[in-house]
Amino acid sequence: MSTIPSLEGVITADEVRETADQLASLQLPNGMIQWFPGGHSDPWNHIESAMALDVAGLHKEAESAYEWLADIQRPDGSWHNYYRPDGSVEDAKIDTNVCAYIATGVWHHWRSTWDRGFAENMWPTVERALDFVLSLRRDDGVPLWAVEPDGKPWDYALLTGTASIQHALRCGAHLGEAIGSPRPEWSRAAATMCEVIRSKPEAFEPKTRWAMDWYYPVLTSALTGTAAKIRLESGWDRFVIDGLGVRCVDDEPWITASETAECALACAVMGDVSTATDLLKWVRPHRNTSASGAPLTDSDNAASPGAYWTGIVHNLSEPNGGPSRVLFPFDEHSSYTAAAVILAVDAITQKTQASNLFVERTGFLDSSDHSSIRESASPRVE
Repeated sequence: MSTIPSLEGVITADEVRETADQLASLQLPNGMIQWFPGGHSDPWNHIESAMALDVAGLHKEAESAYEWLADIQRPDGSWHNYYRPDGSVEDAKIDTNVCAYIATGVWHHWRSTWDRGFAENMWPTVERALDFVLSLRRDDGVPLWAVEPDGKPWDYALLTGTASIQHALRCGAHLGEAIGSPRPEWSRAAATMCEVIRSKPEAFEPKTRWAMDWYYPVLTSALTGTAAKIRLESGWDRFVIDGLGVRCVDDEPWITASETAECALACAVMGDVSTATDLLKWVRPHRNTSASGAPLTDSDNAASPGAYWTGIVHNLSEPNGGPSRVLFPFDEHSSYTAAAVILAVDAITQKTQASNLFVERTGFLDSSDHSSIRESASPRVE
């Protein structure tokens, strides 16, 4: 019996594997997973892709992805923002959220394979990364967003980044317990960040235009229960176009498949599987289903079957987004988009051993309200 997830009416197990194979085709011999053929890589989206490979059973490819990160980790535990296929640094800035995500990925791989030896080998990489991130905390316990190449930290924190970091810290703490190297202070640091997220929204640089700032505190269980439901309801009409998906930003008709899939994941975390499933259904037009390319482009640079186009800009004056919709960025089929879809399918179906990576609860979190996100959100009128 296959352990690859599928979701009836949305995506089959064979299609999930086809998408994972397309992701694997973007992996270079050194383990780096490109955004698209010839494109760059950033550690966060690279890890997202590695987790998707594990969901589809491509464990050796996932291990190669993590080993690449271990090989290029800086002595202080960090990574640069972007790397080119030739191994050179494209953007030397250091992002704390990008650095912390290794803990999420390695914990997911452990849960996918129960390979203790690999987890132990990766532990020093994880430990250095999380300790680096925590070294950049402000007095309120929240890490600053980024560090310049000259070592100068930026002077503000981001909500999405902090939400992701606290989840990574909890994953790192779980991993440490599993291999006999407990780091309980990481869980305490995560709890402090959650409290700031819940009670001090002014602690973060305003990024309310972006969908990620809306759903990410829910996706990572920084907000749970009634507070999480209220947050998703409060932004639903601004960001969701019924039948099409989630806008990347609230003032443009630009639907991005990764944001839509991640919002589906957030709904799954809340227990609203119906809404999560609908969101993934709406991602279907982003999927390339033939070797000749998706119907939205005539480019010779057609994506492989199973790839997902990053975004579609719709004409909202026409029914169902209109026939004049266009790809944006043009012709871009991104690895992180495909990975987000696979992870959302797994979270909804709870198929693999690691499917509750985002859904599980821990002692300092509370979740009690699993009713539909859309009960109190009215359809958006354009």
